[in-house]
Amino acid sequence: MERYSVHLKLLGMAVLWGASWPMGRMLGQSLPPLTGGAVRFVLASVLLLGWLFARSRFATLAALSARQWLGLTVAASVGVCGYAVFFMLGLQAMPAGKAAVVVAMNPVLTLLLAAWLFGERLNAKILAGMLLAVCGAITAVTQGQPLTVLSGGIKAGEWLIFGCVVCWAAYTLIGRAVLRGIDALTVTAATSFIGALMLSVVALWTDGLPFEAMAAMDARGWTALAWLVIGATVLAYAWYFEGVKTLGAGSAAAYITLVPIFGMLSSAWVLGEPLHISLIAGCAAAVGGMTLMRYGQKVV
Repeated sequence: MERYSVHLKLLGMAVLWGASWPMGRMLGQSLPPLTGGAVRFVLASVLLLGWLFARSRFATLAALSARQWLGLTVAASVGVCGYAVFFMLGLQAMPAGKAAVVVAMNPVLTLLLAAWLFGERLNAKILAGMLLAVCGAITAVTQGQPLTVLSGGIKAGEWLIFGCVVCWAAYTLIGRAVLRGIDALTVTAATSFIGALMLSVVALWTDGLPFEAMAAMDARGWTALAWLVIGATVLAYAWYFEGVKTLGAGSAAAYITLVPIFGMLSSAWVLGEPLHISLIAGCAAAVGGMTLMRYGQKVV
């Protein structure tokens, strides 16, 4: 039952993260991008620390060793600060649905790094699934013309979103090491708090104080912020790390293959973005590749 519950939470994580792409684009229309990311994680870290306190586990933070705090700081720098910078800037430069498809490359990079760093074994099915997933993502971001990759067809927005992929793969693998002896909620709360401090410094340097912009936010901006704080950060991050701890980095990351589906559907629903054939085909190939990778993992 515990593993079944973890799988349901990872499915919920995919829904919340899929919808975070149009919500992130909406928030970027109400606040400067980096300020939006900083406010998101500041509020999320307050809720997460409150959650720890309510469950009488606040003392776990004080019990962490210097080495554990160092690991959490490194994780926060890439998985919270780095990811949020690439996420918010990238969403200003490309459609949210297309950006969500690029994230299908996340499990590919995570598995490759897990094989290199932790000795997770690969086989022909996993490698074929990786190739299919990468081709699907490239098809989506190049609007069905993958050869434009060779002629500079991928623009700044696509590279920024790929930065999200790199940051999240690093965050997952660092989290796998950090999670030894620390529960998922504590890791999520600590990395969110540290990352929020880093993001706040960056946002204050680039955008200044956010009070005037926040006072001018409309209902769409506040709705997007609430979704990103409560759903896509507090719940989704905690559920993801619980999955990493219970099922392993590769198995948990495989659920990210569902993010493009929910991202495309929610972007079409919330923002009215068109569902182009190339986007649908790319998403189908990416999800098919991830399914093949998942099957390959079971037979390793």
